[in-house]
Amino acid sequence: MGNHCSKLPSTNATTHVTSGRKGLSLEIKHGPSSSVIQRHLETAQKSRVLQLRNCGMKILPEQLQEVCEILRNLDVSQNKIRTLPTFIGSFSNLKQLHLSNNELKNLPDEMGVLKKLEVLDLSCNQLNSLPESLAGLCSLKTLNISKNKFVHLPVCVCHLSELNILDASSNLIEFLPDEVKFLKTSELNLNQNRLNSLNATNLVHCEALRTLRVEENCLNKTDFISDFLSNSNVSLIAYAGNLFQDKDFQNLPGYEEYQNRYTATKRKM
Repeated sequence: MGNHCSKLPSTNATTHVTSGRKGLSLEIKHGPSSSVIQRHLETAQKSRVLQLRNCGMKILPEQLQEVCEILRNLDVSQNKIRTLPTFIGSFSNLKQLHLSNNELKNLPDEMGVLKKLEVLDLSCNQLNSLPESLAGLCSLKTLNISKNKFVHLPVCVCHLSELNILDASSNLIEFLPDEVKFLKTSELNLNQNRLNSLNATNLVHCEALRTLRVEENCLNKTDFISDFLSNSNVSLIAYAGNLFQDKDFQNLPGYEEYQNRYTATKRKM
């Protein structure tokens, strides 16, 4: 969009700007200069998009509440934000929220009231849990929680009714909860974790799941049970970098049925 803060002038003083037409104001400490902020606000009024990337922010300014009802896309990635204010829940029309590359360790319960949110990017933070209230994100289609510190897949994500893509790669996840059977995703990325169990007896019930990525984990060939390979709808399993070889996987009971689904999907492409 051309309105991020990278390589733009900044000020060490507190900056306060008021835009004329709607009286919007923004205050950022150690952030962008007044002229840069003014441009952000003017752009947001027209585009409903506010980008404050790479500004060195440690908090979201309270003045953002003044634009909470008009924003559709808020991007505050590549900052130093450690916590989110409770007023984050007041962005009632927000469809995309980008929080990647910050220092977040937890999220407020109020995140769960963002009923129109479709894309949530929490990658590259320090999260090890999510509030149960996130199950209330009834429009969420894409969730990225990669490169955090999760040791288990948060149960709340299993109850997101519209979730299509879940990226939980590059964490410390060792197992999948039984609630994984409720996942509605078509693609589940668990690459580069510490999985020592696939919980395939529950994963087989994910009717929408088509792509499963579990590369670079600690899985054995026996984790891919016959019922999962034969009867699931998964047509692509990326499994390189586990505790077995390709030939071991290809000799598993149910592999032929899986291969038939894989081939049929490739033909449609």
